[in-house]
Amino acid sequence: MTIETGDSVTLEYTGRLDDETVFDTSRQSVAEETGLAEAQPDREYAPLTVEIGDEQVIEGMEEGLIGLEAGETDTLTIPPEKAYGEPTDENIQTFDTDELREMLGGQTPEEGSYLEAQNGRQGEVVHVDDEVVRVDFNPRLAGETLTFDVEIVDVN
Repeated sequence: MTIETGDSVTLEYTGRLDDETVFDTSRQSVAEETGLAEAQPDREYAPLTVEIGDEQVIEGMEEGLIGLEAGETDTLTIPPEKAYGEPTDENIQTFDTDELREMLGGQTPEEGSYLEAQNGRQGEVVHVDDEVVRVDFNPRLAGETLTFDVEIVDVN
């Protein structure tokens, strides 16, 4: 059965950057080989099931899965515009240092640390001084071309 919009697809995957760095996988063995399992000790590595057309994965992944069949393997190369987009200045927010310190219970964030906004988005602190703190809320993979090795386990 060929995958089309509306299908439920179960797949194994490994995602890599242009430099071959593995940034995500569904496979326990790959996670252990690449150190991901150590970095995310509580994560369960298992096949991913998605509904095609429900935007549960990035646009380029959905498009790349359409037309594949159960048992098939493929390599999908996804440009930034079909993944997490390009980084933008609009996603870098500036906060008053004193106000942010108060919101964080008296702590001043350090450059390189991460904060979670009220909407759940993660941001990296990219600048701290006595006046302002700048936090980059661009997605971690913004601007990256992503390559996924996929294996279609099941299609319903």
